[in-house]
Amino acid sequence: MVNGIERPLDLLNNSKGKEILVQLKNDKQLVGTLLAFDIHINIVMDNAKEMQNGEVKRNIGLTFLRGDTIIFISPASTASEGKKE
Repeated sequence: MVNGIERPLDLLNNSKGKEILVQLKNDKQLVGTLLAFDIHINIVMDNAKEMQNGEVKRNIGLTFLRGDTIIFISPASTASEGKKE
């Protein structure tokens, strides 16, 4: 158990209201605030931004992402820590 995470969805529960990084199957990356998710990993994000090469490509705002388009979800703080190393 790391950081109180015992099950996969625990990470998403801990990330509600926080910034997350989402990698999509179409090679796009989105960063935004996780508002909600379900068992299919459909997610609702606010202040979503499409990222390209570490920079904002466009602002999307409130958005719904279908779970089967997602490759991975990471807490944005963890993703930015990886870049510092």
